[in-house]
Amino acid sequence: MKRHLLLGTVILLGLGGYASDLFADDQEALKAFGTVQKVFQSPRCQNCHIPGDSPLQFDAGIPHAMSVVRGMDGKGAAGLPCATCHAESNPPASYGPHAPPGAPHWSLPPAAHKMAWIGLPPDRLCAMIKDRASNGDRDFAALIKHVSEDKLVLWGWNPGAGRAPVPVPHDIFVTQFKLWADAGGPCPVAGG
Repeated sequence: MKRHLLLGTVILLGLGGYASDLFADDQEALKAFGTVQKVFQSPRCQNCHIPGDSPLQFDAGIPHAMSVVRGMDGKGAAGLPCATCHAESNPPASYGPHAPPGAPHWSLPPAAHKMAWIGLPPDRLCAMIKDRASNGDRDFAALIKHVSEDKLVLWGWNPGAGRAPVPVPHDIFVTQFKLWADAGGPCPVAGG
């Protein structure tokens, strides 16, 4: 009987230590998600990740001029695609602070998965990022590739004259995104 009690105590202590390590890993991953949230909810990202169909512009996130709309594929309306004004790269600074910026495949997310996160609390933003039904069917590996390599995403760190870049250096953002993803993408608790 004493041996069973001793064995049970040892197992419980071991499980307690294991659970403590898991909790610490989740805490680090949740802290990393705080960085992910800061990036995703910066003007460079949320101006195109909109709930409606009209993109926003500038750091203030004002409605896009000229009644620009998303279109079904995210590349603008028929007759006024995004590429009409947005080239493959930023124009020279000499064009002035309000010249249309540019990057490869300038677009919004398609209407089928808008990935709109303006004003979302952390728990809902986290759930949306991981939801393959709304994120373009991306698993964590595809999400990491997207935020690491996509030229339009990378534009956020070099947005051209008159625009503030994403507030977290890209390499730190990617490292934090990977840390969060490698932990299984834990989400903050609502209201917590």
